[in-house]
Amino acid sequence: MPSTERVFARREAPGRALAAHADVIAEACHAMAGRFHRGGRLFTFGNGGAATDAQHIAVEFVHPVIVGKRALPALSLTGDVATLTGVGAAAGFAEVFAHQLRHFAAPEDIALGVSPDGRCADVLAGLRAARDMGLLTVALLGGDGGDIAASGVAGHRIVVPSDDPRVVKEVHVTAYHVLWELVHVLLEQPGVLDPGVIA
Repeated sequence: MPSTERVFARREAPGRALAAHADVIAEACHAMAGRFHRGGRLFTFGNGGAATDAQHIAVEFVHPVIVGKRALPALSLTGDVATLTGVGAAAGFAEVFAHQLRHFAAPEDIALGVSPDGRCADVLAGLRAARDMGLLTVALLGGDGGDIAASGVAGHRIVVPSDDPRVVKEVHVTAYHVLWELVHVLLEQPGVLDPGVIA
């Protein structure tokens, strides 16, 4: 098989797996829309390339590129270098997101962590702190979901079954664009946000 075909073939199964788990995504969107509807805010976080994904997710919600879509309160916890380095130096890097959530977030909010292999200690600690505070917790993961999936700290887990971080990132971009789009669809139909209704 020519190399170009192999490159595309590596992406096919993970993309199909995302579509096959549409129910997981729909449940996460329904839960997120309910939190936004009741005044909740979204906090996003991740490491390295996933830090930029966290920023991308936050800006999509707070500053929609599609005209006419509602801006929703969202903040990435990866952008404040002084806070990240200060907390990291004093308490260890694993605490950089958990610390911020304890000081910024409230129980009605949403925490969304991104970890391409599911093994980021700071993302795990952030999701654990968020869960313990009563936030809705969502994780975008890769591979087998890693420690984060196994820990159960995320109420909603979207796992891309690939060990290639490039493929995971590409499918994550699709996943969070779908999250954004379906959250807005649900907010435009608030009657479906009753807890007993899963869209």
